[in-house]
Order: sequence, then structure tokens, then C-alpha cells
Amino acid sequence: MRKVLAVSFMLFVTSLPISAAGQYKYVKEIPMGGEGGWDYLSIDPKTRHLYVTHANKVVVVDLNNDTIAGKISDTPGVHGFAIAPELGRGFSSNGKENKVSIVDLKTNGTIAKVETGEVPDAILYEPKRGEIYAFNGKGQSATVIDAKSGKVVATIPLEGKPEFARSQGDRLFCNIENRNEVIVIDTKTRSVVATWPLAPGVEPTGMAIDAARHRLFVGCHNKLLVMLDSTIGKVIATTPIGAGVDACAFDDAAQLVFASCGDGTTTIAKVENDKLNVVQTLPTERGARTMALDPVTHRVYLATAKFDENAKDERGRPKIIDGTFRVLIYGLEQ
Repeated sequence: MRKVLAVSFMLFVTSLPISAAGQYKYVKEIPMGGEGGWDYLSIDPKTRHLYVTHANKVVVVDLNNDTIAGKISDTPGVHGFAIAPELGRGFSSNGKENKVSIVDLKTNGTIAKVETGEVPDAILYEPKRGEIYAFNGKGQSATVIDAKSGKVVATIPLEGKPEFARSQGDRLFCNIENRNEVIVIDTKTRSVVATWPLAPGVEPTGMAIDAARHRLFVGCHNKLLVMLDSTIGKVIATTPIGAGVDACAFDDAAQLVFASCGDGTTTIAKVENDKLNVVQTLPTERGARTMALDPVTHRVYLATAKFDENAKDERGRPKIIDGTFRVLIYGLEQ
């Protein structure tokens, strides 16, 4: 009976829009411990797995139980993790070794490693052609890998530092952080075919997409969320967000955009025609700048840790306290 009630409750929560279910609230956290920094999170909604990049590994979380289910090792300086569900494979961008790991998602074992450009960061699976795009931050390029064979099929030079990307049909969109632009890549020709200015947005990082309605959402470091028409690149609307944004997500069912920021806030904005209307500024924790949205339960997962304000790391930032790394969960549960 308890299991039936739990399933019924989850289905009820999933079906409610934010206006009916209330606002997002803290649910719980998943302690992970360990040392080092983190970057992107990604979700496989079919297998109910969350992949959390952390230092030299990727932590696998069972979303049905909110427990650690395993880990993917030997991913030095990992930034992102892309999933090819039909192949049962994952792909990690290992920034410290300039490689992408190809991973068997059943065993979490590494099948092979592929050379990329310098410091691969954002990584994306393009399902139409079955290709992986690894965006090389320092190398200012994109390495294109055939997901099945593991072979590099192209290297696309980019004029600037790429950040996050999304795909739609035959097009792929990528933020160019140091040029305040979004570029468009034709995935048929594997070439840049358009460059769109983001003004008034500056230093774009996170990106989300509403493919059905042709909208791109870009989080920028001058505390703006920018909405663009993904057919012509026109900026349609902006709304203020917090400081230190690094990820964006879009919930199609609720028509909500999320922008997670390192200052300890996540802005939630409702898309209404050509407007972005903020419906909640969710208090999270400092450092919770990266995020994944579960399209099934509508929960959001953010990674962070505690910091020692009296000690600095090699980049001059407050030092992460070992053993405090964790994932925070927020949802619409009452």
C-alpha cells in the first residue's frame, strides 16, 4: 500500500504546473564526499540515472531512491557527461587529459578514450547523426566523434571559447563566452553557418532550448537570462538573474526556465508568449551553479560543497572543504 501511495503522489506532483503546486522547495540532499571540484550534471530519464561530474570521476545516482549507484573512474578533470541512450554509452569530457572517455552505461567501465582539442568542457550527443560534440575551451574548437565507432570525424575551429550547447534538427547552438555570441553549427556539413550577438547579454555560459517553439535560453554573467528566436537569432526578451550563472534548464510541460547561479540562487522564469516572467527566486546554497532537471518528476538537482573562507585554491577562490561535496534536491512536493 505504501508503494502505491508513493507512486500516486509522484504522478500527482508531476502533473501539476507550478501555479497549482506552489513554489519549489528544498527536499533533501545526497552526500557524496570526496575531494575536488565539479561541473555539469546530466540525467538519463529512461534509466533514472543522474550523472554528476566530480574531480576525476563521474558519480552515478539512482533517481528512484536518491542513492549513489556507482561511479565512472579515470576521468581526469571531467567537465561534462553526454548520454547516447540507444547505444547504452556515455561520453565524458576529461579536461585535464584532452580526451573523451567512452563508457559502457551498464558496467560503468571505460570502453576507449578519444583524443580531442585542448581542455574539452561542454559535451553533447547529437542523436540525428549519432555524433558526439566535445567543445574544447582552450583549443577553441569542437571535436566531432562518431558515437558508435569512436572515431573522430571532424574538428571544427571556433573563433572564441565555447561553453554549453544544445541541438535541434540539423542545427547545433553553442555559446561563445568571450565574444558574447551564440554560434550555429550545421551538423550536416559540420561547419559554423551563423553567429548571433547576445547583447545585452555578456559572458554566456548555461543554455537551454524549447525546440518545439524555437526558443533558446542563455544564462549570462552580467546577471541576465536572454531568450532568443532559434530560427533567426533575434533576442526576444531578457530577465534579471543571480550572479555566477553556469547552467540553464527548460521544463517543457510547465514552460519554466531555470538558471542556477553560484551566489546561491536559482531563478525560475515562466515563458509567456514573448516574455520571461520570474515566478520564483529559489534560495539554494553558495556554489550551486550547475544543475539538471528531471523531466519526469520536475525536480532539480544542484551540486555544491562547503568552502573555507580563510583558505584559497590555486585560482584564488575559497577552498573547497574535503568531504562536503553533495547534491541538493528541490521540488514541488508539499
